[in-house]
Amino acid sequence: MNDITGLITLLCDIDDFCKRFLPVWHRQHLWCGERKRHRAAGLSARELMTRLVHVHPSQYRGFKADDLNEVGRPLRRAFPDLPGSTRVVALTQSVRIPLCASLQPRQGTATGIAFIDATALVVCHNRRIHSHTVFKKPARRGTPSVGGFYGFKRHWVVNDRGELLAFQVTPGNVDARAPVPPLTHGLTGKLFGDKG
Repeated sequence: MNDITGLITLLCDIDDFCKRFLPVWHRQHLWCGERKRHRAAGLSARELMTRLVHVHPSQYRGFKADDLNEVGRPLRRAFPDLPGSTRVVALTQSVRIPLCASLQPRQGTATGIAFIDATALVVCHNRRIHSHTVFKKPARRGTPSVGGFYGFKRHWVVNDRGELLAFQVTPGNVDARAPVPPLTHGLTGKLFGDKG
């Protein structure tokens, strides 16, 4: 989706989803009694979700590299007030639930062969854990086989065509085997995963 046409298609698709989902989601929020500021961001929820989805098919590993290369250029033309990569990461928490909900109807079909894995979603360098504030409440320290990290784990189940069958995001300290039963509920056939 490097061209502007693919970007517009993606934005329209996410916009249609947000028109249905966001009003219902906002009505069901529980109020905890705390006063919270709701300043308007330079990016709407639709635009932010488009930005988050748009970076994944590219070969770049993060928003900053994406912004500086050809994948980010159509975004700058389409969204002239697009905030920088640091602000996009800070705003990500506000659309986490709508983004996960938008992925549910896009799941592939079970083919009898599935693969499962868990990968780390690092939110900051280990030396900055004590001063990290954006994901302070939900993020946790994780200890995979290669070094530790601070953040979340994403658990994926895909079929042999690479289509997403199920996913879950958990705090970094959750054992990779714990989400397997709910993720594979209803699947039949063979499931392949690594030793972890």
